[in-house]
Formats: sequence, structure tokens, C-alpha cells
Amino acid sequence: MRTILGIDPGTNVLGYGIIRCSGRNNAKLVVLGVIELSKYRDHYTKLKVIYERVQHLVDEYKPNEVAIEAPFYGKNVQSMLKLGRAQGVAMAAVLSRSIPIYEYAPRKIKLAITGVGSASKEQVAAMLKNILGEKDFDQKYLDATDGLAAAVCHFFQGEQGESNGAKASSWEEFIRKNPGRIKNK
Repeated sequence: MRTILGIDPGTNVLGYGIIRCSGRNNAKLVVLGVIELSKYRDHYTKLKVIYERVQHLVDEYKPNEVAIEAPFYGKNVQSMLKLGRAQGVAMAAVLSRSIPIYEYAPRKIKLAITGVGSASKEQVAAMLKNILGEKDFDQKYLDATDGLAAAVCHFFQGEQGESNGAKASSWEEFIRKNPGRIKNK
């Protein structure tokens, strides 16, 4: 049994999702949530809250691994700097508990979940609902589903053995190699 914490770092809202995995194709949602940071005006207070809350999540749910979304490159350097700090503080909280961290680019996460690297937050949430067999996700938790997507992406990477170089060359081959990823309605 593996427990994976996924984090979507942010300076106003940090999203997270935790899954428990058994076997190659079985992942269940444990918790989904956000850390609201917009109520704190001081950036350093936000960083302190991120550190404390992520450490609390780690202590409470005891994940074996953490998957975190890498910052994307934007035009605003100050925003990038603040986002990088938020990610770094979240990583420090996890590393203080000696848990391995895996970082994924936003495009890779979206591709793993939806098959489209430019998918919207809504599309990611809808696919996660299907993958995990959930009834619905509240739309206010789209940052949380982004964190959950990082965890599920990491789960898929482990089950597909990304490091062995075996990638599907067509949809037919992908379906043949990943029968557990296909859900019939």
C-alpha cells in the first residue's frame, strides 16, 4: 500500500490531494483540499503557513512519496519568484520528514491525466473523477484537483515504468499495455 501526497503550490491557494494505492491499477482518494493563503498579506507569513500545513499533512497522512507540480514559466518574474518560494517551502516541509519528492511539469501532469498537455483545470477534474470513481468534485476545489492530479500522475508513472523507456507508439498499443486505465460506462 502506497500513499501519495500531490501538491499544486501557490501563493494564494495551495492545492493538495492524497491517494492510497494498492496494486498496479487501484488508487483511491483519501483527502482533497486547499490551503487558503490570500487572507495573509505578508508573503513571509504565507510561507510559514505553507510549511506548517504541509508538515501537518505529512504527519497526519504519512505519505510514502510526494508529487509536486513544478512552476511554469511566466512573464512576471516577481510572480515566478514567489511561486518558486512557495514550492521550495512545501518541499522543505516534506524533506524535513525524509520523504522522497517527485516533480512534474504541469504539461506532463495534464498529459498523464487527460491525454492532452494543454487541458483545462475543468477537464483535469472531470478525468480525475472518472479515474478515481468519484461522484463529483466541487468547482471551488480546482486547485485541489491540480494537486490530486500530481499524485495520480506519479502513480501512473510508477505503474508504467517510465524509466524503462517502454512508451506506446499508438492508442491501440497504449490500451493493450494499460487495460486498467480504461473504464467502461
